[in-house]
Amino acid sequence: MNRRTFIGTSIAATLTAAAKPAWAADAAHHIDSIGVQLYTVRAAMKTDFEGTIAKVAAIGYKEVEFAGILVPNQGYFGRSPKDVRAILDKNGLASPSCHVDYAVVEKKWPEVLEAAKIVGHSYIICPWIDEKQRAEPGGWKRAANLFNKAGEASKKAGIQFGYHNHSFEFDPALSLDGKLFFVMLRAETGPTLFTFTTVLG
Repeated sequence: MNRRTFIGTSIAATLTAAAKPAWAADAAHHIDSIGVQLYTVRAAMKTDFEGTIAKVAAIGYKEVEFAGILVPNQGYFGRSPKDVRAILDKNGLASPSCHVDYAVVEKKWPEVLEAAKIVGHSYIICPWIDEKQRAEPGGWKRAANLFNKAGEASKKAGIQFGYHNHSFEFDPALSLDGKLFFVMLRAETGPTLFTFTTVLG
């Protein structure tokens, strides 16, 4: 490489580095593993649980998220948490999170926490609050109280509990006299007990 080429290359490299956003240069902001929510392949999971898990791993995914857990065994397509963990381990997969229905948080929380420990979930997310409850005066407050209790129990189990919100939490709620549910929930839940997975849509 001659002097002119070296100088040109050096200038180009400097300009490229300067143009990169701050996050691109920060090693702390990179993705180690890419996961998939198994809800996207739920039909295949119902007919071929092990085969679908194996295919997900073969594609290159390293993590999976289970969704729609009504009770621990049903949410894992009829498999026990112990069997699920064995199948995940066999395919080199981890399942750091899962979605569970509101009714499960309300009525089956100890069982869900026990299953989560076996499967290896670090996060359990409630993805929905029924429209009827959202319209009731005090319905949001009841949800916040439940989430605090669930968060306390999950924290003791070493698991983070949270809520997957949507766009409607940012709409003025008649049941809250025009206030936003998101703001109320942030104010009414303990930050160490509860987190959000924010989705606008």
